[in-house]
Amino acid sequence: MTRSDLVEALASRFNQLTHRDAEYAIKTILDAMGDALVRGHRIEIRGFGSFTVTHRPPRIGRNPRSGESVAIPEKRVPHFKPGKGLREAVDERTAEMQAAAAKGAGR
Repeated sequence: MTRSDLVEALASRFNQLTHRDAEYAIKTILDAMGDALVRGHRIEIRGFGSFTVTHRPPRIGRNPRSGESVAIPEKRVPHFKPGKGLREAVDERTAEMQAAAAKGAGR
């Protein structure tokens, strides 16, 4: 799902929202989440998951083409950990889809 797909889903679900309003709402939410992560905050959405920033220390990597050693600087990267509700929902829906596919293939 892309950002534009999310905007379309929001606009179609709530008829009182125009496409522009839905786009603005999604942009506001994503900007707020990005700003919170930049400030080092943790974001937790119950039933969905949590976002944190993890630190990767500097290390020595290897260029796969030449085999030459390359210094990789430290970085801070966002990390998402799915919540229990999301994990269970994905597992349940995946099992249902696989069962339906197996039933359709057995005809």
